[in-house]
Amino acid sequence: MADDGLPPEILAEILSRLPVESLLRFRSTSKSLKSLIDSHNFINLHLKNPLNQSVIIRNNSDIYQLQIDDNDFSNRINSIIPLNHPFKGNSPNIDPYTRRDSTMALIGSCNGLLAISNGQIAFTHPNAANEITIWNPNTRKHLIIPFLPMPVPYIMESNNPNRGCLCVHGFGFDSLTGDYKLLRISWLLDLQNPFYDPHVRLFSSKTNSWKIVPSFPYSLEYCQTMGVFIDNSNSIHWVANNELFEPRLIFAFNLTFEIFNEVPLPVEISQIKSNKSFGLDVAVLGGCLCMTVNYKKTTKFDVWVMKEYGSRDSWCKLCTVDKSCFTSPLKSLRPLCYSSDGSKVLLEGIQVLLKVDHRKLFWYDWKSEQVSYIEGVPNLNGAAMICVESLVSPPFPVDNCRKKEDRTSKSKRRYFF
Repeated sequence: MADDGLPPEILAEILSRLPVESLLRFRSTSKSLKSLIDSHNFINLHLKNPLNQSVIIRNNSDIYQLQIDDNDFSNRINSIIPLNHPFKGNSPNIDPYTRRDSTMALIGSCNGLLAISNGQIAFTHPNAANEITIWNPNTRKHLIIPFLPMPVPYIMESNNPNRGCLCVHGFGFDSLTGDYKLLRISWLLDLQNPFYDPHVRLFSSKTNSWKIVPSFPYSLEYCQTMGVFIDNSNSIHWVANNELFEPRLIFAFNLTFEIFNEVPLPVEISQIKSNKSFGLDVAVLGGCLCMTVNYKKTTKFDVWVMKEYGSRDSWCKLCTVDKSCFTSPLKSLRPLCYSSDGSKVLLEGIQVLLKVDHRKLFWYDWKSEQVSYIEGVPNLNGAAMICVESLVSPPFPVDNCRKKEDRTSKSKRRYFF
């Protein structure tokens, strides 16, 4: 194609609009195309294409990629693709005895890379089996990061069955240093003697190491297990409070400066005196920090978006969703993405049916203020997320060029701690 006289920049612009599957085929047809498609400039150009995105969901130990046609009147999924993830089958570092209790989890998505974990949820000793991988589901390249031992060795010496260790993760990209980072917050939970003593660790793919991060004066809302990364802030976000189990604020961890800070809430929300009267949830919508407010004594959810990150005055209330729109009681609500024409937003909701939580996907129409369920979606275990198609290889930075031989040697390594 390049030999026909088409300028390289025009060729790159055309190819950047193609899906990864097509690019991988073209890559094998000529040395010039391989050189172009493998270049960091092209990888970054392709990453900016907003059309190549899909919904990632988990059903037990299976992960699916959904393509949803928002112009389809039937509201059915366009395609559902089972993904052959790195933990498919027997994970090599999970003990066979504990494998039966292992749980898959989606941690986060960034630049087409997924961070997923496989292991236990509640840990009773510091070396409990758990693995994390940074994985590109389109190129099928991945990096296994063995789990860092829990910094609470005395748990295994306790005979208290109500004691255990919990942890949450956040995954994101530090654009200043070109480094993919993984944050882990773990804490000991004792139901008979409630207290909160978190331990925070940060993994850097660039240094291939973990480091201790000073603790923070917050209590996590455990149902929000997945940290929400906002690209224009270089920060990962959770819902928390200064008192256990009562969420009322959003805090962020800045991956560049490696510090915690609170995100200012809208004046309307910050003036509510009782934090027990509402619940918060955070998400990313259109690249912006998004917040849903569940007013427990009413039948509504408010959806807010922070147009200018860090500015309290830039919070904008997108809509108020009435719970009566849904066929079953609604427990929580989280936006995922806009439709292609911007007339609808894809939402994930947890509905309660016969005292059992059920996760559903549906479109919310701004104009009609009505919801329409997405049909044909497998049962969801855990939060869904949006993932863009990309050629980014873990754990190599998007904007930092490295020597080819360095990339080749490191791509074959498995890291153990």
